[in-house]
Amino acid sequence: MAKYLGVDGGGSKTALALIDDAGHVIARATAPTSYYFNDGFELVEKSLAQGVTEICATAGVTTADIDAAFFGLPGYGEASGDIEQLDKVPAGVLGHTRYSCDNDMVCGWAGSLAGEDGINVISGTGSMTYGERRGVGHRVGGWGELFGDEGSAYWIAAQGLNAFSRMSDGRLPRGPLHGLMKTRLEVDGDLDVVSLVIDTWKGNRSKIAALATTVCEAAESGDETSARIVSAAVDELVALIETTRTLVGFTDEENVPVSYSGGMFSNDSFLAQFITALQGSSAKYDLQTPRLDPAVGGALYAAKHSGHPLSPDAVQRLSDNNPTR
Repeated sequence: MAKYLGVDGGGSKTALALIDDAGHVIARATAPTSYYFNDGFELVEKSLAQGVTEICATAGVTTADIDAAFFGLPGYGEASGDIEQLDKVPAGVLGHTRYSCDNDMVCGWAGSLAGEDGINVISGTGSMTYGERRGVGHRVGGWGELFGDEGSAYWIAAQGLNAFSRMSDGRLPRGPLHGLMKTRLEVDGDLDVVSLVIDTWKGNRSKIAALATTVCEAAESGDETSARIVSAAVDELVALIETTRTLVGFTDEENVPVSYSGGMFSNDSFLAQFITALQGSSAKYDLQTPRLDPAVGGALYAAKHSGHPLSPDAVQRLSDNNPTR
């Protein structure tokens, strides 16, 4: 029975899933982040090696038993000079070349829509959309935390920290966000946040992004500034979807399948606001609960990319047995 490996890299962690061609998940594993922009290619190889070793041990197989693999790597394609080197990394981990690499957005799309035409929006540490229609694919967003990734956890957290600083100064009325953020960060004085985030954390994007949950909590507690931040984040994600719909060629008359992935959507209030905003759009969208998680989506894509796509029955079996929420 053929076995396919999906690797969903991310800014916070790397998730792996091994499936067979009958639609069963054989094993899963989790490894540290594989976002190489901060710590170099060595980080990618170390993370992938740890994850692949663990998943093979759990499944009782060797890397030679993996018929095809797909590695969705964060940052892939965002520095054209790095692509060749990134493409080579998995060979040293697997010991063979039956694999392909692309951006982790492909895992999110392949999982959420089970490889069918449509658009997937990601709001995790970063944000972007990826859509496909009749073989035409397009990415929108994902420009990084310094000047992009609107609507992502990092973006929400950065806006929240800015609001905290304004509340501390008196430039904004002190709402629930101020106390919640101070408790979350465990600081004595407000200005200690500068030292914590910049010196202690070294601006670590994963640690900063994790603060988005505090902004959402503040919004739910009646903090008006936080509520505006969350609402603006949702609007940014809808704008990404609208742009992608046009670029991949969906017409105004078509009902466009849309799904989602990333940690922000695990917040029920955030998801509810997103659904309301998308339904208020002038375009026709068929919002679907993600069918598969991104790691299994990567494995499904590995099978398809190798020329041996899973049968509809096998895909349905994966969906039935692996709920995403």
